[in-house]
Order: sequence, then structure tokens, then C-alpha cells
Amino acid sequence: MALLLCLAAGLTVQQLTPAPAYSVSAVAAARDLPAGETLSTDDLIVLGVPRALVPASSYGSTDSLHGKQLAVALRKGQLLSDSQLLGPGLLAGSPPGSAAVPLRMADAASIQLLSPGQLVNVVMTTGNSFDQPAASQVLAAAVPVLWTSGHGTGAGPWLAAGETDGLLVVAADADQARRLAGASTQGKLFFVLVAAVPG
Repeated sequence: MALLLCLAAGLTVQQLTPAPAYSVSAVAAARDLPAGETLSTDDLIVLGVPRALVPASSYGSTDSLHGKQLAVALRKGQLLSDSQLLGPGLLAGSPPGSAAVPLRMADAASIQLLSPGQLVNVVMTTGNSFDQPAASQVLAAAVPVLWTSGHGTGAGPWLAAGETDGLLVVAADADQARRLAGASTQGKLFFVLVAAVPG
């Protein structure tokens, strides 16, 4: 009798226990990786992960990732998606029509104060304080920083080595992008950190 009760209890537990979630392959960081890291096969591992936990635009293998550059830092075991790499994926979630605009700051050292995700006002100053009076104007307000040379270890896919000093990339709407395009040739560019607006 006791054996029958144990068997019945076991069957009940088996019926109530959900089936294991279906796993898919997903690429993750094999160790803590800094922003700007150029990826090699030793930096990545492939894990079996429940499908519901895999982010959109993730990677199932490391084949296409060799030589790609991280835009953000990754913790060991963190899954990788295109929004964490330099390239078009940086604009994931941005409003339609947004563009990634590279800007060169007049004070290259100030880039060290920035991290991806921070909001900045981009300000252009003109004039030389001698025959031309100095003037400043805000070209773009509260634009998010996508990447900075201060968090990179190399030039990555956009620029050659040695050309990234003082560079940051921001997400801008169409009007902001038009104002920012070529602005560094018209004056000196600076940024002002701004607080996020509560949602």
C-alpha cells in the first residue's frame, strides 16, 4: 500500500512540475570584458539558454564576432547582442529616423568623463575673441551618448588607428543630425552633461 502511495505521489509531482524550457545556443562573455575590447574567440563562450531569456539580435555562434568591438563593458556570463557592439545595433530602441553621429570634442581629455548612456547637450563655440566675438549655441539637447573614445581600446570599424582622440558618438534625430553634421569644421564642440528627465 505504501509503495502504491509513493508511486502515486511521484506521478502527481511529475505532472505538476513544468517541462524544462527549450534551450537555444547563445554567445556570452567568457570573462569580464571592458568597453572597447576587440573580441577574439577566447573572449566568448556559447551557452545553452532558455529561449525566453535570449535577447533579440543575439548570436548563436561566435563565427561573425571575431574582430568586433564592444561599445559597453560585459560581465562574465552576460549574453551578447548587437546593441552592445559598435555598429548599427547601437541605435536599437531609438526613435525611427535616428542617426549615430560622430563628433570630435575640442577638449579631447573631457571624453574621459563620459560613459555610454549619459545625456549631453552639444554646444558649438565660434569666434576667436579678437576680431570675431565669441558666441555659443546648443546644437542638440539631451542626446544620448552611444560610444566614446575614452572607453575604447582601438579604432574599431569606423576610423583608422590614431583618429579617435576626442571622439564620441551620439544618437540624434533628423534635425539634430543636420545641425551636427560638419559642426566641428565651423567651430569648437563641447558637451554639457544633463540629467535624465523622469519618466
